Amino acid sequence: MKPRHRGTGLLLALLSALTLTLLGTAPASASASTWTLEAEGQRICANPTYGWHGAYVFAPVSGSWSNPIQVGVSDLPPGSSSEGGSTIPPGTNERDPVDGGLVVNGFVGLSIAPAPAGEYVAEIWATDGTRTQTDTLLITLRNGC
Repeated sequence: MKPRHRGTGLLLALLSALTLTLLGTAPASASASTWTLEAEGQRICANPTYGWHGAYVFAPVSGSWSNPIQVGVSDLPPGSSSEGGSTIPPGTNERDPVDGGLVVNGFVGLSIAPAPAGEYVAEIWATDGTRTQTDTLLITLRNGC
């Protein structure tokens, strides 16, 4: 009987060690990329007759990440286009502890086409290929911006 108990004990010890090893590595890999899109609900105003070529929005990312992060804008008014967003290389970006400022490490160029006056809700996005975060971009087309 003793050999059976000894074998069972060794098997349980091995399974426990493997379980702890697997559980121990999961949080480490999950914490390798902890980033946040900090677009903060931006607004743009343009003339509905002329639009706005050469506009841009900020798409800063804070935290740390190990894969490049691509940023862009979607759901623009009809005829408008994104002129490409930046790719943020792997790294870190933290708020300044003195003034709370954040380095703008991502931006997207836009071309706002003439369109009927009104408010359009677009979306600023950032993705590392695994996870995507978004924030709203309010585009107002009216005279007298």
